[in-house]
Amino acid sequence: MMNQRLKIEVRGIVQGVGFRPYVYRLAHRLGLVGNILNSETGVSIEIQGAVGAVLSFMEALPAEAPPLARVLEVESSEMNLLDESSFVILESTRSGSAATLISPDIATCPDCIREFFDPADRRYLYPFINCTNCGPRFTIVRSIPYDRTNTSMASFTMCQRCQSEYDDPFDRRFHAQPNACWDCGPQLQLVDRSGAPMEGDPMDVAIQLLQRGHILAVKGIGGFHLAADAFNPLTVQELRRRKGRQEKSFAIMVAGLATAQELCSVDEGGAALLESPQRPIVLLPKISSRLDYAAPGVSHLGIFLPYTPIHHLLVGSHGLRALVMTSGNLSEEPIAIDNDEALDRLTGLADFFLLHNRKILLRCDDSVVRRIAGKTQFARRSRGFVPSPILLGEPVPPILAVGGELKNAICLSRDRLAFVGQHIGDMEELSAYNFFRESIRHFEDTLEVTPHIVAHDLHPAYLSTQWAKGQHNVRLVGVQHHHAHIASCMAENHLSGPVIGIALDGMGYGTDGNAWGGEVLIATYKSFRRAAHFAYTPMPGGAQAIREPWRMAVSYLWQPFGSEWRTRCPPALLSNVPESSLRFVEQLLRNGSLSQLTSSCGRLFDAVAALACNRTEATYEAQAAITLETCCDPSTGVGAYPFSLSMSECLQIDAGPLFVALTDDISHNISPGILSRRFHNGLVKILAEVVNSVAQESGLHDICLSGGSFQNRVLSEDLETSLSMKGFNVFTQTQVPCGDGGLSLGQLMVAAHCVGGPVV
Repeated sequence: MMNQRLKIEVRGIVQGVGFRPYVYRLAHRLGLVGNILNSETGVSIEIQGAVGAVLSFMEALPAEAPPLARVLEVESSEMNLLDESSFVILESTRSGSAATLISPDIATCPDCIREFFDPADRRYLYPFINCTNCGPRFTIVRSIPYDRTNTSMASFTMCQRCQSEYDDPFDRRFHAQPNACWDCGPQLQLVDRSGAPMEGDPMDVAIQLLQRGHILAVKGIGGFHLAADAFNPLTVQELRRRKGRQEKSFAIMVAGLATAQELCSVDEGGAALLESPQRPIVLLPKISSRLDYAAPGVSHLGIFLPYTPIHHLLVGSHGLRALVMTSGNLSEEPIAIDNDEALDRLTGLADFFLLHNRKILLRCDDSVVRRIAGKTQFARRSRGFVPSPILLGEPVPPILAVGGELKNAICLSRDRLAFVGQHIGDMEELSAYNFFRESIRHFEDTLEVTPHIVAHDLHPAYLSTQWAKGQHNVRLVGVQHHHAHIASCMAENHLSGPVIGIALDGMGYGTDGNAWGGEVLIATYKSFRRAAHFAYTPMPGGAQAIREPWRMAVSYLWQPFGSEWRTRCPPALLSNVPESSLRFVEQLLRNGSLSQLTSSCGRLFDAVAALACNRTEATYEAQAAITLETCCDPSTGVGAYPFSLSMSECLQIDAGPLFVALTDDISHNISPGILSRRFHNGLVKILAEVVNSVAQESGLHDICLSGGSFQNRVLSEDLETSLSMKGFNVFTQTQVPCGDGGLSLGQLMVAAHCVGGPVV
């Protein structure tokens, strides 16, 4: 019988996911000898045996890999035969820079859940049960290789039984780095606001407190949640008051799929997302009004299922049926992760604190997803998905892209992999800026990448831009905001361009100094040309116009009606705004030089929502646009509001005719749902017309849709359908958010293609 020995290098997410015991069992099954070890590049295997068995091993290696493994590359080479009699697992090695990948934090697996609720099992109700298929990963890792000594579990010495499991290649907990039990692992503690321990079993008392209407800070995998009984409206309203969250929806953790189905419409795709190992928050259509006070004025609830053992105790047979579980922070601050930090920052928010003594090394908030046009779209990409990389269509040099100001997430590249970081949030507070810097350090250290190119937004006031410009010995590349949006869509779809890109969002700094946001671009990674945009409109009061959408309504009415705008304005809006404020905005519009100009699609949504739905104030970002989407009537054949096109340096889309028709309809008491539908129909129609015109001129048929406005389901689905029916190839985003959370991926790809050009 002819034998063969191969050296195999496997790259990808292959550490901490049960890959070595899987290979060990596979080798034994096929009668092969050799060894496997964790290395700085992934795992390194030497395999020897009959040629046919070695071939079977190579075929099975990626095909039968553990569910959490992600094999990106397998390389093999011939070796000389050795005199061996067994297959063994060797100690990890380090000889150079790291190139392996770390698994995201993964929800408790079915096997662990069965043990968890089994009174005969030694880990019965142990709040930190895990195995190689589940549990914390990213948030407990200091460095790689992914060994226990390089995690926050290093301070917990395994007992004899846990060590025996850890050492047994045939055990599910073989080299499960967070492996622990009641005798040797982390423990829960329940304390009051002063930090004084509460008497009794921490979990039992915590559940009783929640049932009595108290608010608890609960330490999880990536940070603290503020928890409250979702079916207690008084408690939820009190949580709103304390957190400073007037109307924005709270996420709801439910005991199981059955409870989710009582509250929301859950189709097959939604159920798969809820039960996936990543356990994101899933935005699902409401079918019940029972929790309207937790998510007022919107058509969807953010629902998720338990993803830690602690969660499984808090809801279900041992706890409540549903809990509000919102980030442990004041609005817009980073989530708290440390016990002392939580007691300091959250004392005014929580009545009691359910703590544990396993350190969280990096903040990681919950991910948020939604199904649009049959595809999963990220509103926020974080826990469960980070740090899994985006596979690029080509290798790029080591680059750091620092994102924008809102929904910030960084991106770091290594060869053909782009690592988009966890959600940082809005960079308006010092604490968020510090988290941003902490995230950069952690990614650079963990991935052992030292970037010599830093990509940033063009806006000079963004803190991310200012940080970038404060770095030394790096090449800076400034990237226009909407070019980055389109490049982000191109990157995850492996397009090289040129493409026609439609970038619609709230605001981004334009190359002419105005606030862009309704753009049609012809783009490659290296450059872009503005082919069309919404006509500029003043933003009276600048950023105040975002918080008070009525200002944009007045601005848009001023364009066609001038000082007669009040005759076309709904009385409800006029009565909701102080007369002094109306006069001040009129003065700003009379002197156009006092207001910033914008082409923003987001501000157009604001204006229509203010007029059609009387949404005069926005207490959180995009609230006016969400209101307009929520009330949109599903009827077809109700018509579309008109826009007009003109040509100067490029096509300009004028919304004047829209507001003439809209105010006519309002004066005839047409319902807000029909007004919204006609607006959406008109927007889709004019954008499709513009794309058709640009395509005829350019000969291009690949269309990329990106920007925060495409989180609007009606706009996104209807425009994609319209363009596809016209024969265009339409590309959207499913790996990173289409909003600013995906901006850094586009910045990185633009920088990769511009390093030979001028430094910005």
